Amino acid sequence: MIRRDKAASPALGAHPAVTGTYTVDPVHSTIGFSVRHAMITNVRGRFERFEGLLLLDGSDPSRSKAYVSVQTDSLDTGVADRDAHVAGPDFFDSATFPLMTFHSTGITPLGDDECRLAGSLRIKDVELPLDVDVVFGGAGDDSFGNHRVGFAGSATLRRSDWGLAWNTPLDTGGVLIGDKVTLTLDISAVRAEQDAAA
Repeated sequence: MIRRDKAASPALGAHPAVTGTYTVDPVHSTIGFSVRHAMITNVRGRFERFEGLLLLDGSDPSRSKAYVSVQTDSLDTGVADRDAHVAGPDFFDSATFPLMTFHSTGITPLGDDECRLAGSLRIKDVELPLDVDVVFGGAGDDSFGNHRVGFAGSATLRRSDWGLAWNTPLDTGGVLIGDKVTLTLDISAVRAEQDAAA
């Protein structure tokens, strides 16, 4: 159970109570993705191992920063052979490039509790800009006394831009795997103890 903090209600305006350094809680967070398969449906998956750091400025949210790293061999689509293929040389080449990283470069308010997080995504040896639309879910103390913040986000990218271009044609036309990938994030992060005591 989370006790909500009225001073940190869901809004993008100034909320000094949320200021601090937060670490992403992977047990209560999800980094997922979906991609078109065989031109007719979507395959969904998630990454099981990742870390993140949020430096939040509640008085001026535009000064906040975010850093995330994901272990590329930790993807899970529910099919072991497919997961091994995507982690292999045709896609992530996880043995050579074990991490996918993102760091923010700016924040643009979109109104109410929404913003656009501009940043840079690095996959393999390619680093390109990526915008993530983010909704602030609120803040509060959990039953163990940890101060948490929550965010949900989404972004769309073309995997071929980052060198993940493998595909195979279908007899009926088109290709097996779509180029457009949708990333989804549900993030719960815990404030560092020194910030909570300050």
